[in-house]
Amino acid sequence: MIDILRSEWTKIRSVRSTVWTLAVTALLMLGIAALIGAAAKGSADGPVPGEQAVMLGLTGTMFASLSMATLGVLVISSEYRTGGIRTSLMAVPKRLRLLTGKIVVFTAVALVVCTVASAASLAVALAITQPPSLDMGAVVKAAVGGGLYLTACGLFGLGLGTLVRHTPGAIVTAIALMLVLPQLTSALPGQWGDTVSDYFTTNAGQQIVLPRADNPLGPWSGLGVYLAWVAAAMISGAVLLRRRDA
Repeated sequence: MIDILRSEWTKIRSVRSTVWTLAVTALLMLGIAALIGAAAKGSADGPVPGEQAVMLGLTGTMFASLSMATLGVLVISSEYRTGGIRTSLMAVPKRLRLLTGKIVVFTAVALVVCTVASAASLAVALAITQPPSLDMGAVVKAAVGGGLYLTACGLFGLGLGTLVRHTPGAIVTAIALMLVLPQLTSALPGQWGDTVSDYFTTNAGQQIVLPRADNPLGPWSGLGVYLAWVAAAMISGAVLLRRRDA
């Protein structure tokens, strides 16, 4: 397994698109935190409250989640596009071990980069807004939550990439499931519509980053529901990975 992890680490750090996508994720987080923080400070009648400043610092996760999902898709779909998957499967005939190696390496890289980016975005927003009081425990929790949420988005993309195998198709599916459909579910009627909306992919996952008061899920339970969606995509992709030809 160590050789598989080493191979996947070599792949993920040597592909130029990986570096650029991670850089875009960090820049989105930092840039949006700076813009939103400056706008909030300029329009506020008084000091920006600490809790609001923390939320402003993580506003960029809404956009960075798409870049992380794209990276997750590319981790496996790029091998199908170039035909490199055949070489990978020849070297590792047990396909689930190969997928596990990709998941472990991607999770480690994404978690480190996204947590650092979240912490840096919070630092930028707090430096700009300068709230009069601040709960450092809440800041640390927000940084960790941002890293976990973005990592989950990347794993969702990896699961969809394994399932669809086609890069544009998997990215469009990720955008639909993470950005478009979560908004549309709010229009569903009745109590069942509210339940579907609350538990639908990123509507649930964002509770750990940007909690909504009208969502009954807490931060960790919301992340748990989102991880269930991620697991469903990953398991479906793993089943098809074993059954389909490369």
